[in-house]
Amino acid sequence: MTIANKPPPLSQATPVRHHGQRQYMLITANYWGFTLTDGALRMLVVLHFHSLGFGALDIALLFIFYEFFGVVTNLAGGWLGARFGLNKTMNAGLALQILALSLLLVPTSWLTVPWVMTAQALSGIAKDLNKMSAKSAIKQLVPAGTTGNRYLFRAVAILTGSKNTLKGIGFFMGAALLAALHFKGAIVTMVSALTAVWAISLVCLQNDLGKVKHAPKFNTLLSHSKALNALSAARLFLFAARDIWFVVALPVFLSAQLGWPAQQIGAFFAYWIIGYGAVQAATPLLFKANNSVQTFAQKSRHWILALSAIPAIMALGGSEWSLALFEHTEFGRKLPSYLSPNAATQWLLMGGLSLFGIVFAINSSLHSYLILALARDHGTSIDVGFYYMANAAGRLLGTVLSGVMYQIYGLEVCLWGASLSLFIAGLFMARIKPEISV
Repeated sequence: MTIANKPPPLSQATPVRHHGQRQYMLITANYWGFTLTDGALRMLVVLHFHSLGFGALDIALLFIFYEFFGVVTNLAGGWLGARFGLNKTMNAGLALQILALSLLLVPTSWLTVPWVMTAQALSGIAKDLNKMSAKSAIKQLVPAGTTGNRYLFRAVAILTGSKNTLKGIGFFMGAALLAALHFKGAIVTMVSALTAVWAISLVCLQNDLGKVKHAPKFNTLLSHSKALNALSAARLFLFAARDIWFVVALPVFLSAQLGWPAQQIGAFFAYWIIGYGAVQAATPLLFKANNSVQTFAQKSRHWILALSAIPAIMALGGSEWSLALFEHTEFGRKLPSYLSPNAATQWLLMGGLSLFGIVFAINSSLHSYLILALARDHGTSIDVGFYYMANAAGRLLGTVLSGVMYQIYGLEVCLWGASLSLFIAGLFMARIKPEISV
């Protein structure tokens, strides 16, 4: 791997210097504010409803509409962004998130599965409107050409990486707010903060950002690019692989099987996502930013196939016959207490998760760049919306499988499912053969 030269700062990379920097910072701050509440809400819902006696499958059902409406929103949201402007779709996302949070302030007796699923549906629409708008807007602020493409890689990596770091802080914030203010107090705090972000965004965001001159037709919503379709399919299986074991199965396993308290689970997920975001932001330093799209796709395929081995190794290490080695053999009985079956399981999860997070973050950063490199200059939001529709479909698939597979088979089978999904993602990456290079 070759270390790339440091890309130029925005002031040197784009002719719209001060205005472009200001809009970039506004978009980033908007995205950050939304992401904090999104991560906190995810952790609040998982931990609060698990404490109310909801099982793994019930908790997974709470997120089905969140992911399902993300699929629909990305497809339609790209068209809306091109038709009305990305500032409007981004602000609409913030408003819907405020409404979704407010729906959870009802009396506890009202918090049934259908009610919470409705709130999560609005949150899913909000999240993907906000994300699609932010990612699409970045390409609009970067000029064409080699210098611009080098900056594009860096800009999208920073945006995506910082977002995930903030999402990790949101996980920690959700668990901390739940412990300090209880469920309703935590929700009120987030509603107040997000309303302030929304007010600033309404006033300051550029009105025509990403808006095309001629209204796009609905038949442009589906991509006709083979490379973009292959990248989208790979993204689907990449994120399904993560969420099969990460979304529901892991936090429930840590709570029910290892006895971790809510604060410890929230802190662990926070540190993982923060580290994951830091690796994403640093990924451009590992690659030459002037490589062709196909070269980046090949590198991503190699990283994905390497990633598929990690959950497989974890599944083997945590299998019943592996744990039996500690319990029923002379070797196991002589090991120190910190390598007892329970402790060994925790070490395996922590180590495997750390390695998984590093390699997954590199892949995610490469993908976030590839979609913007492949997207059309005019109507970027439509291509980005189609791509993130596949991303949302992968999360939906992973969330459902996480609850079902864990409840029926346990964490080990979830890990095997993740490994298989990653292998399929690698196969799709091999099909990316664009005719252009960047």
